Amino acid sequence: MKKILFIEDEAAIHKTLSDALEKEEYEIISALDGEIGLRLAKEKAPDLILLDLVLPKIDGFEVLKSLKANTETERIPVIVLTNLEQMEDIQKAIDLGARTYLVKSNYDLKEVVDKIKKATEEV
Repeated sequence: MKKILFIEDEAAIHKTLSDALEKEEYEIISALDGEIGLRLAKEKAPDLILLDLVLPKIDGFEVLKSLKANTETERIPVIVLTNLEQMEDIQKAIDLGARTYLVKSNYDLKEVVDKIKKATEEV
């Protein structure tokens, strides 16, 4: 069973997507802020990280930078799932090492799950 670390502070989005992924037989590890997310990435060694950029304590850009700078976590693929849709934000996340950048409002739940499935098949 593939493990996904989901770093997201919006409870409704967190629950909806987590439930959908669990139905696809993924193990979901939850973090509601960037600080916990970084710790869990090191402790749990997930197969994939879903990362929001607007987070309490440590924002998603800093989380991504830290993940890619650490030898324990640098190879874990990261999908950014956020509401930020400015080109500068997208480019910054890709430059920091995000594999994919998804704007929440541009995708329905099934499309997001399909993109996650595709990414975990490549791992």
